[in-house]
Amino acid sequence: SYTTIIAIVEINKSDRLSQRTMKVSTLALLCALSKTAAFRPSSPSVYVKTPLAAASRPSIKFATSHWSLRLSSAVAVPSPSDDSENSLASGEVTLTKQQKRLKQIRKEGGIFAFNTKYGALNPFSIYYGLTSIALGLVWFVGLTASQLLYKVTGDRLDKKRRIPVFLSHVWGTLLMLFTACFPKIENGEIIKDFHNSRRTAMFVANHNSWMDIPFLGHTIGWKNYKFVAKKELEKVPILGKAIKVANNVLVDRSDRRSQLLTLKQGIKWLENGVNLCTFPEGTRSRSNRLMPFKNGAFKMAHKAGAPVIPMSICSAADIMPSYWMFPFRPAYGVCKVVVHEPIESTGKTEEELAQAVREAIISGLPDDQKPLP
Repeated sequence: SYTTIIAIVEINKSDRLSQRTMKVSTLALLCALSKTAAFRPSSPSVYVKTPLAAASRPSIKFATSHWSLRLSSAVAVPSPSDDSENSLASGEVTLTKQQKRLKQIRKEGGIFAFNTKYGALNPFSIYYGLTSIALGLVWFVGLTASQLLYKVTGDRLDKKRRIPVFLSHVWGTLLMLFTACFPKIENGEIIKDFHNSRRTAMFVANHNSWMDIPFLGHTIGWKNYKFVAKKELEKVPILGKAIKVANNVLVDRSDRRSQLLTLKQGIKWLENGVNLCTFPEGTRSRSNRLMPFKNGAFKMAHKAGAPVIPMSICSAADIMPSYWMFPFRPAYGVCKVVVHEPIESTGKTEEELAQAVREAIISGLPDDQKPLP
């Protein structure tokens, strides 16, 4: 660190300055010389000659001394620690990012909530997680058995992979039943009427929570459907196996050839009487607001001539934000899914179809989920 310095002013005996005047003069000289005198940290002292009045030409010497403590405090620049002390003195406490997150988690999940590197937990989320895992083990056994069946029969049995979808639906339904996480469904008769028409459709919804997946499946009902999902979900335990065994449509966003194959696979499912469902934003919204859409889902529906049924999933992030491992409270009475009328893809361009679907989804969202203007 720089050697602390003081100014010792040697003046003529005829100049009778008081001790106070000497201090003020010394401080003024320090401020002036700090702009002109260059010195090295290792230099113990520096001599500077300054032109003064003819009657008095003092020589100024910078040297180390106990005076440095008194002078440096007079010209010191406030340090971060000073700011902290001042903040504490005024009652303002600066929180770190981790402390802010913990404060938010406690506000949402109660005093027993805590954070982990995998996400936040509280007593309800632990119960939800244990229930999910217990049911998931049975789900995993069923998926493994169906996978073995397809391998033995050479895929000649259950070509549309209805069995793993049924097992997944059972798991999701029981989990929501045991944890009181069924969402309210508005306009559910639209789904029933559409299923009775024996047509297939692309079901599209907004996405800002993991709970959107069981909510969407519950709303579609006990029908065969495939998710259009990103390939990274294959790595999720049990869920990844369910996605592969059921032949869901997986998109590798880093591989252009894979995207073309995905498009063909999705169109083929629609033509063969199997519904598709997807989240056109491509990933969960961390801001809770609807993000821009990707056109892949609409391209599938447009080329297959299938209608698109928009859905607005409301308040899913209010029970399970992105930083929670499992939901911190039941969805009952909090979350809902608003079903909108089917939008035909024929007679529209892909852009027009995407815009019509987006407007329908926005119309059913609460204000805090709508995109900013």
